[in-house]
Amino acid sequence: VLQISKDDVTALQCKVVCLIQNGNFKEALSVINTHTKVLTSDVIAFEKAYCEYRLNRIENALKTIQSASQQTDKLKELYGQVLYRLERYDDCLAAYRDLIRNSQDEYEEERKTNLSAVVAAQSTWEKVMPEDLGLREATYELCYNSACALIGQGKLNEAMKKLQKAEELCRQSLSEDSDVTEEDIEGELAIIHGQMAYIMQLQGRTEDALQLYNQIIKLKPTDVGLLAVIANNIITINKDQNVFDSKKKVKLTNAEGVEHKLSKKQLQAIEFNKALLAMYTNQADQCRKLSASLQSQSPEHLLPVLIQAAQLCREKQHAKAVALLQDFADQHPANAAEIKLTMAQLKIAQGSVTKACMILRSIEELQHKPGMVSALVTMYSHEEDIDSAIEVFTQAIQWYQQFQASQTRGANPKSPVHLSLIREAANFKLKHGRKKEAVSDLEELWKQNPKDVHTLAQLISAYSLVDPEKAKVLSKHLPSSDTMSLKVDVDALENSHGATYVRKKAGKLTGDNQQKEQGQGDVKKKKKKKKGKLPKNYDPKVTPDPERWLPMRERSYYRGRKKGKKKDQVGKGTQGSTTAGSSELDASRTASSPPTSPRPGSVAAVSATSNVIPPRHQKPAGAPATKKKQQQKKKKGAKGGW
Repeated sequence: VLQISKDDVTALQCKVVCLIQNGNFKEALSVINTHTKVLTSDVIAFEKAYCEYRLNRIENALKTIQSASQQTDKLKELYGQVLYRLERYDDCLAAYRDLIRNSQDEYEEERKTNLSAVVAAQSTWEKVMPEDLGLREATYELCYNSACALIGQGKLNEAMKKLQKAEELCRQSLSEDSDVTEEDIEGELAIIHGQMAYIMQLQGRTEDALQLYNQIIKLKPTDVGLLAVIANNIITINKDQNVFDSKKKVKLTNAEGVEHKLSKKQLQAIEFNKALLAMYTNQADQCRKLSASLQSQSPEHLLPVLIQAAQLCREKQHAKAVALLQDFADQHPANAAEIKLTMAQLKIAQGSVTKACMILRSIEELQHKPGMVSALVTMYSHEEDIDSAIEVFTQAIQWYQQFQASQTRGANPKSPVHLSLIREAANFKLKHGRKKEAVSDLEELWKQNPKDVHTLAQLISAYSLVDPEKAKVLSKHLPSSDTMSLKVDVDALENSHGATYVRKKAGKLTGDNQQKEQGQGDVKKKKKKKKGKLPKNYDPKVTPDPERWLPMRERSYYRGRKKGKKKDQVGKGTQGSTTAGSSELDASRTASSPPTSPRPGSVAAVSATSNVIPPRHQKPAGAPATKKKQQQKKKKGAKGGW
């Protein structure tokens, strides 16, 4: 037809639709652009916008839709999809509501699913409290989107139950189709399981999450967006550990088409993790390159500059890191608080505690907070700068006083935080010898609540150090001991777990025992002495040595050790070896002793007066040398090894 009439509108429309059905979106768009005179926007606006949408030219698709003279239902459907991809969720929500309200066909369920997806995206990325749309969660897609919205609100347990319901509905709906295999079902469930693993990770169950993530990766799903998110989450679990696995997972985040499947915040998080991984793997240049690119894309974002500072610290360039953070704080005052906290941490790491305190005190929106006051006082105390610590207390107390006055129109009630700061300041001053200043703080506390006995007791204690007479006067305000009802069970207190003294429970006394207690010191039983044991070789006929209880050196007949030549006569070497002086001890050389071998285990008798140690008690002098020779022989014969 086109050969006969190349500008036939119907034929050109049919050709464009056929090309779209075959997935040839570029060729279809080329046909539309070459016949603009014939195929005007009124005729083929939907087909052109759809081709641009499928080619990820989202901005062009939006312009094409808005330029159409008539907004058909098809264009409205596509308009909603385009707005969702552009992350204009408020406009997208309004578009889908209008569609659901003004259309009745078989696609109503799909529109409701898309509407729930928009609400889930608002809850997740914009932290908007989702409104109840009143949708009946009859499909697994609606259940899944509802679970995503609950995750955005932080309701993780409820979200997990929704996902389990979505999994059940998915299995039921897909198992009804006989052509669907178990692998197809698992592939469809992959996104639900991925969200379950994400909840586990948020709950701190990292081992379970990691196991489920790896199971999904083994299935090799075709959704590159899902794989990229799972790989990124595994990298966050690994952190600076298992870096080799993280480097492999990064490849999944670089797959073709990932940028069109994920939201801007998801892509940004992946890029941040890439920069951190480069830092952990000591790829300094790559880390700087990635963080600089992120900073150019999001100049006001904190993470890129923090990553750059962390990399400089790893290179021991702390001064450059502090200067970089200071420049960012000057350029972006809205984010200065978090940056200055990081700067203070770096100063503390360098040992410059006083400079860290100066940085912290420059954060106006935090300097009166109890946590900041506590940190500054602790740091100044460490530096023994008590005056500065007291000044921090004073400024914080004055700030709360002015704030309360502005809120109550000149009245002067004290908030709990204000009162606790005054009390802590008084305790600190007492501890560091500032007694008069502490007394004035405690007096102010007591004026606020005259019935507070604890504050009164503290005030009396402080006055006792400064003005004892005033302490006596104030002590009259203390309640008398009669009015104080202290219901204390003494027995229970003594028998408690933390008691240092425990009273022994008295047993029941019989009549005999009572008589014994009455006459306690009258009769005492004598203990029987045990007979001492005699040695085995004890001979009653022989008189024992009277000096046997004395050490050998202190006995009258002790002559000391014999020194000199006889020392050399002691046998040395291995058991049974002979030396030059041992011939005198050789019994085989005497005529009366035949040369017979001793029985195994027998030992020759040695006279009691001899100083020679039997061979089994000798120190083998030649043993080490013998062992070395044996080792050498073994080494020569053991060439093969194990």
